[in-house]
Amino acid sequence: MTQLPARRLLLVHAHPDDESITTGATMAKYAAEGAHVALVTCTLGEEGEVIPPALAHLAADRDDRLGPYRAGELSVAMRELGVTDHRFLGGLGRFRDSGMMGLAQNTRVNAFFSADVDAAAALLADVIREVRPQVLVTYDPNGGYGHPDHIQAHRVAMRAVQLAAEPGATGAAHTVQKVYWNRAPRSVVEDGFARLAAEFDRLPFPAVATHADVPGLIDDSEITTRIDGTAHVAAKAAAMRAHATQIDVVEDWFALSNHLAQPIFPVEYYQLVRGGEHRPPDAAPETDLFEGVAV
Repeated sequence: MTQLPARRLLLVHAHPDDESITTGATMAKYAAEGAHVALVTCTLGEEGEVIPPALAHLAADRDDRLGPYRAGELSVAMRELGVTDHRFLGGLGRFRDSGMMGLAQNTRVNAFFSADVDAAAALLADVIREVRPQVLVTYDPNGGYGHPDHIQAHRVAMRAVQLAAEPGATGAAHTVQKVYWNRAPRSVVEDGFARLAAEFDRLPFPAVATHADVPGLIDDSEITTRIDGTAHVAAKAAAMRAHATQIDVVEDWFALSNHLAQPIFPVEYYQLVRGGEHRPPDAAPETDLFEGVAV
């Protein structure tokens, strides 16, 4: 059996590209430092909108072949980040992208949002028992911006942490020492969009977003952990560029299918929700997800 590195990080994301946009610098940083970085993606992102006109035929309402294509994009993105352990929850195509909230796709037979939470969490618990991460990263209860699959990924991840602490058929019980939610502090986002506005006239995007277009912002006081990925932001941008059906990247900026320009953030922020029981509420933000972890 291969000996795993001493530090092990598991990230749970909803669709290919989510990991690169919100946690790409963190993943690249820890992979470069020799930690075992594992990614579980819950769907193939079949319902995503396609940016390049030449690939528009892949969309769900046409050839419906976007999912496998995005799985290929994810493989390229992981190479850019230096991550070798990436897998889909339950296997390739086990759960389908549920579409945006309120759409009929939310309740289709294999939609991730409609999956039984305990059944899906049991699959993730198997991964946790195998990888044995000390740290797990996922979304907050609203999934960052209210997407059904992000909300479900939160539910499944949090339940899987509970299940993995019990012995299972696939391995010995494992307790995740720290659980984080990926978050966006209001002041940082506002500053990023101010910088974008100053640069916008020379960029090829038709319009610029504002911080008001970024949902789920929280007060800086709720941020417990700040991961400086400045040295790895080029890898993050390259990983985002690999998701070409979903993201258009230009220098330090990007746009999704709405064509609204946004900043690429080199520093990523988290809220510690498990494992910080003895952390003073007024303590300065951590700078390492593994701070205080027993290895």
